[in-house]
Amino acid sequence: MICDAGCEKQETGYRMSYRDLDIWKLARQIAIAVHQATLQELPKFEEGSQIRRSAKSISANIVEGFGRRRYKQEFIRFLVFAHASCDETIERLETLFETGSLTNETVYRDLSTQLDLLGRKLNVFIETVERSHRTSREISHPAPRIAHLAS
Repeated sequence: MICDAGCEKQETGYRMSYRDLDIWKLARQIAIAVHQATLQELPKFEEGSQIRRSAKSISANIVEGFGRRRYKQEFIRFLVFAHASCDETIERLETLFETGSLTNETVYRDLSTQLDLLGRKLNVFIETVERSHRTSREISHPAPRIAHLAS
């Protein structure tokens, strides 16, 4: 099962959801934190809208990739998009802080730490998918795949 940095190990036969992925959970937490922080500090500025969109794009790409996981290259493609959105969010956050648009240093440091962790987890998850790709359907029902081996 694909789980390195992406999800907690699941019992055999369990049909996995994107909601089980640690990377999705963290991306979702970041999107909510960015949304709340920028609405308070940057409600009227274009920069606030841009960072909210890039942060929300991380979890959205994880979900879309998971929906296409039957096709390895599609799955990886959307995980790479998620990673790129994570990098974009880091860039926007740094720019907002360095230009003085975002003045709360605690919010900046917390989000930077979370985004860095998410980027590293996405890298590990992408590498895992590249090495050992299986769909939850294959994991849940392995008997049809191995029945021909017994004959």
